[in-house]
Amino acid sequence: MTRSAPARRLAGAALLALALVAPPGPAAAETSGGHQQLTLARDTWRSFTAMTVPETGLPADNIDGDLDPASRSAYTSPTNIGSYLWSAVVAEELGLISRRELVTRARRTLGSVARLERHEDSGQFYNWYDPLTLEKLRVWPVDGSTVYPFMSSVDNAWMAAALMVLRNAVPEVRDLAGSLLEPMNFAFYYDPAARGPEVPAGLMRGGFWDEEPPNCSLVGNHPGIGADVWYTCHTYGAFASETRMIGYVAIALEQVPPAHYFAPWRTFPDTCDWGWQEQKPVGEFVDYLGVPVFEGHYTYRGLKFVPTWGGDMFEELMPDMFVPEVRWGRNSWSRQHAVYVRGQIEHGLADARYGYWGFSPSSDPDGGYREYGVDVMGLDGPGYTSDQERTSVDVGFTGCREAAPPPESYGDGVVTPHAVVLALPYQPAAARHELAKLRRDFDSYGPGGFYDAVAVRSGKVAKRYLALDQGMIMGALGNLLAGDVLRDAFTRGGAERHLRPVMAMEEFTLPRRQ
Repeated sequence: MTRSAPARRLAGAALLALALVAPPGPAAAETSGGHQQLTLARDTWRSFTAMTVPETGLPADNIDGDLDPASRSAYTSPTNIGSYLWSAVVAEELGLISRRELVTRARRTLGSVARLERHEDSGQFYNWYDPLTLEKLRVWPVDGSTVYPFMSSVDNAWMAAALMVLRNAVPEVRDLAGSLLEPMNFAFYYDPAARGPEVPAGLMRGGFWDEEPPNCSLVGNHPGIGADVWYTCHTYGAFASETRMIGYVAIALEQVPPAHYFAPWRTFPDTCDWGWQEQKPVGEFVDYLGVPVFEGHYTYRGLKFVPTWGGDMFEELMPDMFVPEVRWGRNSWSRQHAVYVRGQIEHGLADARYGYWGFSPSSDPDGGYREYGVDVMGLDGPGYTSDQERTSVDVGFTGCREAAPPPESYGDGVVTPHAVVLALPYQPAAARHELAKLRRDFDSYGPGGFYDAVAVRSGKVAKRYLALDQGMIMGALGNLLAGDVLRDAFTRGGAERHLRPVMAMEEFTLPRRQ
């Protein structure tokens, strides 16, 4: 049973008082982890206050490491806005801001969100806006290229998750948050025939344009409401991905059937028709609600797990910030998360021998943004790699594809602190130790908490803060230090009624203990 909101706030305030007088440095992180985690939350929240445009209450996508307001990006997304809103809820629960400040911030932001242009028929938000003017972007402010207005299913899911949290956690803005959530119809993304006519549940599209784009698109309108749209040519077929959040939201809102939970692939089947995937899985087909599910797993360094798409941490653990996957998936996620984190640790310390771990899409220390992960832990054959040199692994697919020789060495590995913070509930001692090492060994910590990424062999640091990555840090710490504050708020109502029962049905083909 979790504590009440007042009890959580009192506990957070007490921890903060202790954190402010705790001795700094790695040793303190080891001996008083909760206090140091609260200090990290306080500093991370500072980056959000700097990223946020005062006039509108919308956060920029990113800001430079010195938190100079002049360095705010001139663009933001539904995910960034959602990250700021749920982080504000966490900040109040931890005693970093007052209730009055939370309500003031939430009202200002939601008032601006109400003014954003969105797709009328679906109620979905466009993917890019100017956080100062609130205009939908048609020209990319970084390089002047054309932006074709797009509705992203996963970005809208994070916005909806934040609105669901606010609706339940902040009664003062419940009506406003609910009025913004109510028009959001995720059925627009749902392709009921994606798995074929014989499967009674479909998959989610990547998104759609309301104007014909120059790239691949498919004209359609799944719910048959309003004008046709131009869908992406792909659906999200991987289960252990951040995109499962779309299904979580849509099932909780009763906009797609609960059987959709079983439609994405855990692994693809073990035949040569699927021989392009990273490795040959071990598993078998199981029927849930009439949906044939191939319950497969991969193996890496003796660990058995369900792979993500790219082998990274935020695909594995970001949705877990809102849905209590371990509690609701006793025979599935409870066997998965800690083992997946152990695989990342094994890669960083024993396989690639970087001396550090925590791989997830983040800022590139050489500039820009890149996907990082553990190649062999992802479904995708090319995979996300853990180093700047893109050192990949091909273990083969028995009977279908020959293995390539394993790498003799890896290059300049890139780790991101948000991946380590996400891992805190599942490998707490290792994660605390890793955060302490990153702070001790690199110039990795600034006025807004940990900078976004570190190339551990060259020592290059990406000295900027991203709203998405800071939002993961705040969300993970909020649940850890404030009694599952985000999970409690998100799951109250529809998620508890409609999502929990289907999650309880499934059993992964993983050992109970590894």
